[in-house]
Amino acid sequence: MTITRRQALAAAGAAAVLPLVARPAHAATLRYAHVGAPGDVQTRFADEVAALTRQKSNGRTEIRVFGNSQLGGVSEMVDGVQSGAIQMAHHDYASLVKYVPELGVFNAPYVYRDGRHALAATDPERSPVLQELNERLVRTAGIRIIGRMYRGPRHITSRFPVRRPEDLRNRPFRAVPLDLWVSMVRGFGAVPTPVEVSELPTALMTGVVVGQENPLTMINANKLFEVQSHVSLTGHMLSVLCVFANDRAWGRLPAEERQAVSAALTEKAAESLTWAEAADAELVEELKRRGMTVITAAEGLDSEAFRSAVQAQIRRDYPSWGPLMERIAAVQASS
Repeated sequence: MTITRRQALAAAGAAAVLPLVARPAHAATLRYAHVGAPGDVQTRFADEVAALTRQKSNGRTEIRVFGNSQLGGVSEMVDGVQSGAIQMAHHDYASLVKYVPELGVFNAPYVYRDGRHALAATDPERSPVLQELNERLVRTAGIRIIGRMYRGPRHITSRFPVRRPEDLRNRPFRAVPLDLWVSMVRGFGAVPTPVEVSELPTALMTGVVVGQENPLTMINANKLFEVQSHVSLTGHMLSVLCVFANDRAWGRLPAEERQAVSAALTEKAAESLTWAEAADAELVEELKRRGMTVITAAEGLDSEAFRSAVQAQIRRDYPSWGPLMERIAAVQASS
């Protein structure tokens, strides 16, 4: 029997009369939701965090992963974590801006120097900027950021060659249903069209949108090569996802079990950088084999034109982010 997202979320909520479900030997079960499809690196991340947490906690903490939007889209997932129906989730920092608007800065285009800098700037135990905004998030929403993962650079795919922002002018282009993405897509020169990730292949196939942007891992895992012909390696955003938890549920975990979860998240965050760096070169060749045309500077891609246009749009739409971006730039990656 097929279970709908609504039924799955209702079942999770019904089970969450207490945020932690009691198990023998003082164990706990945490429900962990995300929207990643099978084969996406974020699915691997969540599954491996669950397995490593079980190992580090000697079986006392069990994480049950609900991927592929099983518990709903982004808004439903965030609301579920706030209510306690879902104990953990991961998604872009911008998914939490309705509680702390400045958190979107961690998803800002062109804000990180490289992957190591991105992980350092988003470390909940060491980054001053993240810690400051995290405490506001706890006070405002009862949600705590407890980890992060690196997905790699995001690139543009389309049904035609895209080399400059002018190539997207006035065309409907998929935006993640978050204000920051809408702003960024305007910077591309396109018409922002919000589409949930679960509906993206259909929207591309039917022409609701002519293009989208994502890491290569997601482009390949979701088989977007079946509905897109070109990929432009803009690298306009280094994608870091935050792992966030219901703070009441987190606080009810014994300290040693919180430490086990945190240690698993930290270990897998470092591995996620390795995964992303190893995968990108292979995925470029894989997407070529799948029939996509890859556009780089050698094929006329004007990365600086995208950088200038997008940064100008972000400055207009988020004028208060300047000081935060300077503080993020000052974070040093560990050696």
